[in-house]
Amino acid sequence: MADATTAPPSMMNPAAPASERIPPRRLFAFLIMVFGMFMSILDIQIVSASLSEIQAGLSASSSEVSWVQTSYLIAEVIAIPLSGFLSRALGTRLLFAISASGFTIASFFCGFASSIEQMILWRAIQGFLGAGMIPTVFASAYTVFPREKFYIVGPIIGLVATLAPTIGPTVGGFITDMMSWHWLFFINIVPGIGITIGVLALVDFDKPNFALLDHFDWWGLLFMAGFLGSLEYVLEEGPQYEWLQDTSVATCAAVGTVSAIAFFWRVLTVREPIVDIRTFSDRNFGVGCLLSFCIGVGLYGLTYMYPRYLAEVRGYSALMIGETMFVSGITMFLTAPIVGRLMLKVDLRYIIAAGLCIFALGSYQMTWITRDYDFYELLVPQILRGIGMMFAMVPTNTIALGTLAPERVKNASGLFNLTRNLGGALGLAVINQVLNERTDLHIVRLQERVHWGNATATETLNMFTQRLQGMGDAAVMAMKQLSQIVHRQAVVMGYGDAFFMLTIFYFGLSLLVMLLKKTPAAAAGGGGGH
Repeated sequence: MADATTAPPSMMNPAAPASERIPPRRLFAFLIMVFGMFMSILDIQIVSASLSEIQAGLSASSSEVSWVQTSYLIAEVIAIPLSGFLSRALGTRLLFAISASGFTIASFFCGFASSIEQMILWRAIQGFLGAGMIPTVFASAYTVFPREKFYIVGPIIGLVATLAPTIGPTVGGFITDMMSWHWLFFINIVPGIGITIGVLALVDFDKPNFALLDHFDWWGLLFMAGFLGSLEYVLEEGPQYEWLQDTSVATCAAVGTVSAIAFFWRVLTVREPIVDIRTFSDRNFGVGCLLSFCIGVGLYGLTYMYPRYLAEVRGYSALMIGETMFVSGITMFLTAPIVGRLMLKVDLRYIIAAGLCIFALGSYQMTWITRDYDFYELLVPQILRGIGMMFAMVPTNTIALGTLAPERVKNASGLFNLTRNLGGALGLAVINQVLNERTDLHIVRLQERVHWGNATATETLNMFTQRLQGMGDAAVMAMKQLSQIVHRQAVVMGYGDAFFMLTIFYFGLSLLVMLLKKTPAAAAGGGGGH
């Protein structure tokens, strides 16, 4: 396939040598957009580390404060696929400027929110407007740069997409610890203004086609919002409310099912669909999206599991959790250029398979987890996690989007990024379910073994009783302490089971790369692949 198939003639010279330089203005404009995408993705995890502080500051209940996250995620998951149509209609420059400025304004109002209702409203607006930046950057990377430069831009966007969720707890914990939760939002304002001005001044990647807005499918948007919004809600709230046993979850599941049927009927029959799902007929794109979905499970799943373990079992503060999690972030940063170079020489499918196996190996090392696992015990698993994630994600991005015709990339980018977010949502739901069920099972099993005939249990109970003499009812307090030990051990064993599940999943997933069509290493960056 010729290089010209992946970028319009105006953006590259098909006969140009592989050493053709990227124009500095274009590269600088792209890096500004990448920083905007980084802010949008970071804002999911940066807030999750400080929900308890936000809850106290706004006098909200635990169920209410969870909507600070849920509203953002629901709005984001609706806006991401919509961005493909809007990018074609408004052009990259205008859409990105609207997204960046809207995200910044919503951040300002989030910081000044005085009630939980205001916070939820502005978080939804922030998620909806900021979401447009994510797929727009992916689309730009694979349309405005020559194919022989994919090995440079691919690792940049792959690094940001994986690094931002990983270091979110670090950044959030540091900001809340040093200042206050309000600054989680205020910190976006100055960069947001700079990004908006920079994009308006420098981005000239394409031209808008305002005539498309005359055919905007409002029914398609309504059905898509009902389908994706309900799905996100069910996955977010289902594990803690016993799934369909809860009225609101069951109602959303019903709404989502009806909306999904209507949505797929609409996009397959309307003249200008809001999302072109026929792109999935391209094998590399379809399998790439499936890989992206599964990579999202691990990306967001482990960003959730590690902090939860460190807080629940080790009693770490948000800042201490961030410092421990930072290892993966540093590893990703150092691995990105190595992946870029490997893409020039090695079949992309082998890199993806190696990444998934390395990620699985890191999860496998965590199956032996005990309550004593600290920074040094988590060091190697986190390094393997960082390497595996970069090896798996960057080539997957390039195989899925870098081999499509340029006119299909904007729409495809929205779908591709949607799959990663939905994978993360499903992963969190499954991981929560596994943790809850396995912990309950281990509690029952451990309690069966803790009886008067068990010498160790009896010795421990007697020791606690002697230690607590003169402090009230020593026997009752000793039983309570023993019960806490049993519960904590059951929780740790539950984490081990969840990590084992991820190990099997990712070793199995590595076989999926056989479904991908072979893409020459040169197509990812070399000059000789024609």
